[in-house]
Order: sequence, then C-alpha cells, then structure tokens
Amino acid sequence: MDDRTNTIAGWALAGGIVALGLSIVTGEYFRAERPEKMGYVVEGVVEEGEGGGAAEAEQPIAFYLAKADPAKGEQVFKKCAACHNADKGGPNALGPNLWNVPGEGIGQGAGGFAFSDALKSKGGNWDWDSLNAWLKSPKAFAPGTKMTFAGLSKPEDRADVIAFLNQHSDAPKPMPAAPAAAPAAEAGTDAGAKPGENTAGEGAKTQPVVTEGQAAANPAGTIGGEGAPAVTGTAKQERDKK
Repeated sequence: MDDRTNTIAGWALAGGIVALGLSIVTGEYFRAERPEKMGYVVEGVVEEGEGGGAAEAEQPIAFYLAKADPAKGEQVFKKCAACHNADKGGPNALGPNLWNVPGEGIGQGAGGFAFSDALKSKGGNWDWDSLNAWLKSPKAFAPGTKMTFAGLSKPEDRADVIAFLNQHSDAPKPMPAAPAAAPAAEAGTDAGAKPGENTAGEGAKTQPVVTEGQAAANPAGTIGGEGAPAVTGTAKQERDKK
C-alpha cells in the first residue's frame, strides 16, 4: 500500500515538473513584444518619436496662442472636467477650481486646495510658458505631483485650453500677437537694389556696366589682350590702317 502511494506521489510530482517546464518553454517561445507603432491612440497620452523626442519641433507657445480659439479650448477642457471646473466661485473637486488661474501663484489659491509639495515648490506665477509646460506633461513640470493626467500632446490643443482658461478670469490678459515673419532674402542680392542692378560683389556698385556699343567706340581700357575677342568694327579699322 505504501509503495503504491509513493508511486502515485512520484508520478504526480513528475507531472508537475513537466507542466512547469512546458509553461516556461511556451512562455519564452510565444513571448509578445511591444509593437513599434501602436494600433490605436489613447486620449491624453503624449506620442513620442524615435529617441523619445517629439516627431516635429514645436514653435514657442505664443505662436499658437496668437490664433487660439477659446471655443475649441472648451471642448478640449472636457477631458479635464472629471477633476476640475473653471466656474467663478465653483467648488474644488479632485482637482482645484481653475477660475482666475492665469497670473495666479503656482500651487496657491483655489480656496485652500491641498496642492502637492512638488507643485508648491515651483514658485512663481502661472504665465503662458508655465501653463503650456504643465498642460504638456504635469509629471515633467513638477515631478511628484498628484496630477495623474498624462498631458496634451498637441500644442494647438494646449493653446486653446489656455485661451479658454484666460477667459474664465476676473481680468483676462491680452493674448500674444502673431510673431512677425522674417523677410526671405535671396543669397547674393541686395534688398534695396533696383531691377537689373548687379549686386553680386563688392566692386559691383562702383563698376559701370559697359554696353557693346560703348566698347566698340572706346575699346582701349575695356576689352584688351591677345586673347580678347574682336570688337565690332575694330578689326576692319586695323586692316585699313595697314
């Protein structure tokens, strides 16, 4: 009886070892890796390009604020509405009330909301640049913040939200003007040159352009040398002299 029990226990132990081994081998063989390009986009998650950087360099936030649309910002702000409201006198929720945020001290105000030490230690006031950096990535702006939102990847969305928050204020601030475009200057040309004027070199402004007729009338000093081409009329004149 004892031998049969030991045999059964031995077979059970061997079966368990075989099952464990098969599980490890199967797991290694069918191990799934993260694809280079995700099949769908998760809202609020910042997309990164190769090397962890942005796929395209951004302009300063003032560039986007110059054409920001508060109405579009209100639609984007719906992503924040689960934790925030921007109504005057509105209550704090999971996040602070956002009325009067532009110009307010970072980590201050909002009717005594308990801001994280990470945010309170930033110091200064909420200006366009700091609001943009915060909305782009709260964790990067203030490591250790209680804010769990991943951020808004598109600078246009961030600008629209900032414009929306700016309107929800006792004294909305003037939005930045569109930056002036730099004039495109062609290489080797002078912006103040007249049509047809040669500005290719330093001596171009002092050296007159000699026409063929002027060269024929006064070939000396204009075209000379053994290898110089004959000027109209001069070859016959030299033959006549001989």
